[in-house]
Amino acid sequence: MFHPLLRLAVLAACLVAGPALAQPAEPDGYRMDNYRAPVPATLQGATVVDAAAVEALIRGGPVVVIDVLPQPPRPDKLPPGTLWRPPERRDIPGSIWLANTGYGALSAEMEAYFHDALAALTLGDHARPLVFYCDAECWMSWNAARRAVAEGYTAVHWFPGGVRDWTAGGRPTLPNAPLPVK
Repeated sequence: MFHPLLRLAVLAACLVAGPALAQPAEPDGYRMDNYRAPVPATLQGATVVDAAAVEALIRGGPVVVIDVLPQPPRPDKLPPGTLWRPPERRDIPGSIWLANTGYGALSAEMEAYFHDALAALTLGDHARPLVFYCDAECWMSWNAARRAVAEGYTAVHWFPGGVRDWTAGGRPTLPNAPLPVK
């Protein structure tokens, strides 16, 4: 039997540590699967931001806000010639949608797309602030922000709350389409 004060101390420690225990540590590399899962609280080389901070960065400009959510593929079983429209994606106003760039491993074509898009969007300025997001509890934005850090960008911001946290504060979204892969 635990002493009542010891039991209270253990309970208090669990309550304080609980949220930290729910968040995984940063992996050594990119997250390669199970992208919809709790994310770390940190990203080395980047600043973790919430919706209010993203809003302040946008107001302060110039900042490049990037959504990395994958674009849904055309269903395989649609008959040829069938018109298919992907579901609407609503983003933070002014966002650039670099679809499919948050996977842990990218094809050479997608690596080049990501690299070239960042260079164009920042006008080659590696100090231009970048904000990466997708949906809440999505490792894809973490992977993309980490990739930007690895490319030498020095003002990388990671918004793990994504569209869910953005809209929870009553902030608007707009329909968006992915930046085409060339």
